[in-house]
Amino acid sequence: MNPQALEQYLHENIPLSQAMQVSVIEAEEERVILSAPLAPNINHTESVFGGSASAVAILAAWSIIHVRLKSAGMASSIVIQRNIMSYERPIYGTFTARSFIAQPEAWEVFMRTLLRRGRARIAVSSVLEYEDQLVGNFEGNFVAIGKTSTCNN
Repeated sequence: MNPQALEQYLHENIPLSQAMQVSVIEAEEERVILSAPLAPNINHTESVFGGSASAVAILAAWSIIHVRLKSAGMASSIVIQRNIMSYERPIYGTFTARSFIAQPEAWEVFMRTLLRRGRARIAVSSVLEYEDQLVGNFEGNFVAIGKTSTCNN
C-alpha cells in the first residue's frame, strides 16, 4: 500500500486523523510512519496534547496491521484491546509516530490464528519522535476480526 492510499483511507474512515492533519510518510510492511503538526494538536502549554500524541501512536500501530492484512488480501476489522503510553518529553512542533511489530515471528501465529479462528490478537509498538529525539513509547494489543469477503481497499 502506498502512503497516499493509506492517508486517504485514514482520512475517509477515521475522521479524527484528518482533523489532526495526520499525514503518512511511509507505509511498508516493516513499519508505518505518520506525521502530525502542532497547530491542530496543541494544548494550553503550547505543546502537543497528550491525547493527540497517543492517538497518532495508536493510529500508526493500527495502520501497520491494516497494511499487512491488505497486502495478504485479508479483509478484517481491527480494534485496539489495550495499550500503554509513556511520554518522555514535551513536543513543540511536528512529530512522527513510527510503528513496528517488536516480535516479527508473532505475525505468522497471528495470521494462522486469524485464518483458523476468524479472530487473532497481536502486540504492536510505536515510538514518537520530535526533532530526532525519542519523545514517547506506545505498546498495544490489537484484535483483528476476519470478514468472509476479500479486501477491496
